[in-house]
Amino acid sequence: MKKNILKRRFADGFLYFFMALSLAGVIAVLAYILIFILRSAAGFLDISFITGTERGIFPMIVTTLYVVLASLAVALPAGITSAIFLNEYAGNTPLVRLLRLAIETLAGIPSIIYGLFGLLVFCRLFGFGQSIISGALTLSIMILPLIIRTTEESLKAIPASFREGSLSLGATRFQTIVHVVLPSALPGIVTAVILAIGRVAGESAPVLLTVGLARNIPRGIFEPGRTLTIHLYYLTNEAVHPDDFGRAFASAAVLVILVVVINTAAKIIAGSFGKKWGLS
Repeated sequence: MKKNILKRRFADGFLYFFMALSLAGVIAVLAYILIFILRSAAGFLDISFITGTERGIFPMIVTTLYVVLASLAVALPAGITSAIFLNEYAGNTPLVRLLRLAIETLAGIPSIIYGLFGLLVFCRLFGFGQSIISGALTLSIMILPLIIRTTEESLKAIPASFREGSLSLGATRFQTIVHVVLPSALPGIVTAVILAIGRVAGESAPVLLTVGLARNIPRGIFEPGRTLTIHLYYLTNEAVHPDDFGRAFASAAVLVILVVVINTAAKIIAGSFGKKWGLS
């Protein structure tokens, strides 16, 4: 009996040590990458570099924000409502299984294929040309499976007793979803938003084909532009001066900071809604 207890304690201790070591390794790699980027950007990252238009990256920051926000504006409502339908209304019919297969297939398609699709459909067939709206529509299709799957998993994690209690009090299914299920699944939805932001901000091939390389500050979503990732590619691929690599690392540092700021804002907004609904 004591031997079995000692074996279980040893196994638990070993697994705990292995998990802690793995977590420390991930944090160390992340810290090394961030420190390397910031050290390489030293001497180039300043206010004039961020706010400048001639030698700075302000137009690229504006374009990146446009693309991220426009993509989320299209993909979030479609993804969340699709996840609600699949989890709350749809059964296990052949049509639903076909839909799930289609979603899984979309999640595995390479990003360059999405870029070619966006170039042919949104840029040429719809006549948008290389513009922010073309890139946003292309990227919204690309992140749709991610949002649907993450949101659906968060909806599945809500206990059935929550729904049964709401329905037993006389609420309709729609009222139960809006006032009980969705607020409880909000942390998972925020996770989906954060993952989608990182995916959109880090893409280059679809953006290059649909948004373009224009270095101007876009005045609207129907104009072309250049995101930070494309600017990074341009600086490193067309580098003719040693300072180009320094500006590339400075642009990378700004991109990382921008993603962190947007993710933090998403968490703050979700937290405010959580307080409103009494979840925190």
